[in-house]
Amino acid sequence: MTTQIWATVDYEAEGYQTGDLCLPHSVHRSAYGVLTIPVAVMSGGPGPTVLLTGGTHGDEYEGPVAIRRLLNSLKPEQVRGRIIALPMLNAPAFRAGLRTSPEDGGNLNRAYPGDPANGPTSSIAHYVSTVLLPMSDYYHDTHAGGSSLQYLPFVSTRRSGITSLDDTALTSARAFGAERIVIWDYSPDTRLSTSEANRQQVVSLGGEFGGGGSVSRGGVRLVERGLRRLLSHWGLIDEPAPDLPAAAEYRIAGRDYYVYATRSGVFEPAVDLGDRIDGGALCGAIWSTEDLADAPSDQHFQREGTVFCLRHPGLVQRGDCLAHLATEIA
Repeated sequence: MTTQIWATVDYEAEGYQTGDLCLPHSVHRSAYGVLTIPVAVMSGGPGPTVLLTGGTHGDEYEGPVAIRRLLNSLKPEQVRGRIIALPMLNAPAFRAGLRTSPEDGGNLNRAYPGDPANGPTSSIAHYVSTVLLPMSDYYHDTHAGGSSLQYLPFVSTRRSGITSLDDTALTSARAFGAERIVIWDYSPDTRLSTSEANRQQVVSLGGEFGGGGSVSRGGVRLVERGLRRLLSHWGLIDEPAPDLPAAAEYRIAGRDYYVYATRSGVFEPAVDLGDRIDGGALCGAIWSTEDLADAPSDQHFQREGTVFCLRHPGLVQRGDCLAHLATEIA
C-alpha cells in the first residue's frame, strides 16, 4: 500500500522551502482533517541528500532546537546537495509533550518500517521508510532521555553487519565531534528508525543529548556543532571542522547492560552518570510507598561498565528501566 501522506514542499526544487507533511486524520472534531508535520528542504543543487529528524519522541528537545538553529544559519547557496529536515517528526506527540502519540498511543521509534493502514504513528514511519530514506544518502535521528531518563551525551551508530556501511557510519560518528561514541551491538527492538536505515543501507547516526524533559544548553550546542561538522564531512558545505580530541568509544552489547525495577516504589539511585562500576555493584534502592516497615529493595548491576543512563522520575513501577551501562572499547 502506498503512503497516504502528501507534502506541501517540492523535494526536487532548489532553494529553501518550509511546509508540511499532511496525513489524513478523520476524527469527531474534524471530519476531513489532516495531521500536519513541519518539514523544511534546503537545496543548492547536485550533491548528496541528508535527512535530519528530531522529535521522534515528543518530550525530547535538544535535537529539534539544534536543527532549527542550523536551518536558520544556512543559506541554499552554501549547500551542495539537499537537506531534508523534520525537527518534530512525531508532531502529535511533540505538541503534547509526550513520548508517544496522543492520537494512537504509538511509539514512533518502535514502528518501522510502518504501515499506512495502521494508524498515524505507523503511517509516519511508513513515509520515512518508503519516501524519505530512499532519497537519502545520510541520516541523523537525534534523541534525548525524554521525561523518564537522564543521559550522558553521546553520538551513536547501530551495527548493521555490513562492514562498509558500519565503517562509514563510525567514521561519520568520529567526525561529529562528541566526547563519546556509543556503538549499539544490541537492540531490544528492530523497529527503530536507524534499524530501518541499516536495512536500506543508508549511513545513519543517532545519539542521546540530554534528558529529563528539559532543554540542555550543552546538548543543543553539541548537536548543532555536530550537525555542521557532519555536513562538512559528508560534502554538503565547505566549512572548516577544527580538530577535536578523539572521542572515547563504547559499546552496548546485551540485556545485561540494563537494570530493570524488580518492584514498584521510589527509586533512590546509588550512582551518578559517568560513574564506572563493577559487576554486581549497587544501582540503587526502591522504597515502598505503602508500608513503612518494608525494607528497601536493593537493585544491582549485572556487569561492569560506565553509567550512561539513569531513571529521572523518582516513582517507578516494576519493569521500568532504572539505568544502563556502556563498556569502553580498548
